[in-house]
Amino acid sequence: MAEDYVYLQGGRVGGPIAEDDLYTKDGTVDYRGNPANKNVTGTWKACPFILGNELCERLAFYGMSANLVLYFKNHLHQSSAAAAKSISNWTGTCYLTPLIGAFLADAYLGRYKTIASFTIIYVIGMALLTMSTSVPGLKPTCVSRDDCYATAGQSAACFVALYLIALATGGIKPCVSAYGADQFDEDDEIEKKHKSSFFNWFYFVINIGALIASSLLVWIQTNKGWEWGFGIPAVAMAIAVVSFFSGTRIYRNQNPGGSPITRIVQVVVASVRKFKVKVPEDKSVFYETADAESAIKGSRKLEHTNEFRFFDKAAVELPTDNIKGFTDPWRLCTVTQVEELKSIIRLLPVWATGIIFAAVFSQMSNFFVLQGSLMDLHVGSSSFEIPAASLSVFDTLSVIVWIPIYGRLIVPFTRKFTGHKNGITSLQRMGIGLFISIFSMICAAILEYIRLQKVREHNYYDLDHMPMSVFWQVPQYFLIGAAEVFTVIGQVDFFYDQAPDAMRSLSSALALSTVALGNYFNSLLVTIVSNVTTKNNKPGWIPDNLNYGRLDYFFCFLAVLSVLNLGAFMLISKWYTYKKTLGTLR
Repeated sequence: MAEDYVYLQGGRVGGPIAEDDLYTKDGTVDYRGNPANKNVTGTWKACPFILGNELCERLAFYGMSANLVLYFKNHLHQSSAAAAKSISNWTGTCYLTPLIGAFLADAYLGRYKTIASFTIIYVIGMALLTMSTSVPGLKPTCVSRDDCYATAGQSAACFVALYLIALATGGIKPCVSAYGADQFDEDDEIEKKHKSSFFNWFYFVINIGALIASSLLVWIQTNKGWEWGFGIPAVAMAIAVVSFFSGTRIYRNQNPGGSPITRIVQVVVASVRKFKVKVPEDKSVFYETADAESAIKGSRKLEHTNEFRFFDKAAVELPTDNIKGFTDPWRLCTVTQVEELKSIIRLLPVWATGIIFAAVFSQMSNFFVLQGSLMDLHVGSSSFEIPAASLSVFDTLSVIVWIPIYGRLIVPFTRKFTGHKNGITSLQRMGIGLFISIFSMICAAILEYIRLQKVREHNYYDLDHMPMSVFWQVPQYFLIGAAEVFTVIGQVDFFYDQAPDAMRSLSSALALSTVALGNYFNSLLVTIVSNVTTKNNKPGWIPDNLNYGRLDYFFCFLAVLSVLNLGAFMLISKWYTYKKTLGTLR
């Protein structure tokens, strides 16, 4: 048996470490493809490179997107509703393409190669976007700073760059959080405790990037020009590439387990073929490999559950399932393969409740900014003006404040009563965030109602900035930030933890797709509301000049939808069954 020695403090030599304790038990390998040595790879020594990559990537993303709605309106000459729909559709695509990246990572490339490849595409997209704002012929023609006109070709150049970036985010977003969690052995109780802390730190660095973007970069875009405002994020993305590749030798990697889509379809086909077969009550008769490991590469075995028993038919062995000693996977599937499908089905209702939250969250990048752009942007009595998009810094500050409060105060306090290692479950954490998000919409609606009252009383309809401080928006941003800490981090942790081992990138992408659908849903709402409320030549809720509209009604509508969504989430959480793994991979 292989042995190794540990040098303890003071130079003493400890006893030999058994091979079982020297290597990870969750199937991870090092960059050479050998079993990952716990002392050399992974844990917190690998995380700084991953967190550094995420910090720079998010700085680039938010630095580019935080003020994008005003770029669409003022430089591409779009209306308020069109600009809001453009940003919603693009953001939605950014969170839908992760399904592509996740499939490639889980099935063929692995997370490391997927992140590495798509990060390079990201840099190319950022370079093209910078060129579209700085190269004569590609950049719009401007009469003044905020009065520009773009030809069809110039608009196309901008959107080609943006959607290339949207494709690139698809390879990074579903993989990077899961890749960071891969650095901690799930079958080692000491390392496993650090995984939840990693997700907190992961979201913390995201918001540090967002803080720099929504303050410094938005100011640069507004005051120094978009060529600088997009050029700096492009440089940040290049730094992200360097940071990620720097940790190559100490990363732990999960081998791709083959196409998860194929395995899911195989279970469905095998179940349908055996629809007349009776499912036995004795679960020990279901087909499973005799080995300690599952038949799926890189995945532990899963314990049988009693839900969705129709799919258990796929694991009932019949004489016709074996042809010349070969088991046809389209006729007979292992229990673990069946449970993979069940795990995804159980996740779907929880996933669906994230769509309304994402629609609420998307207001920060469109209607919160448009609302703020009509208010007084001066800081106090000084002549300094803060860009409306920079108010999102208070969302970021809220996250930075709430993460340590949650980890240092809420978790230890609730743990005394629940006995749960994280204080509360991921589902409970998500539910609290959904509850808080309702009040963000209520605050935004109340502010808009008061603002419109002043507009009508003093005839401020055609003023660029009415005399009401933009800092009245702070409460709605701060509440959104608090909701993020509970719902979004809880969602990331939940979808990683509840996903089968060989489907974790796909599961992360599934969680991210709620953001995509939330943005598309917001775009659809804007279209419907605009069409319905503008009948009979009325200005509607969302006219080009919001001083003539009723944006407060739109925010109230989202608040009502959020209440209904929270009720559905509570029912789903009560029904949910957590997965159980069997054994280890080493």
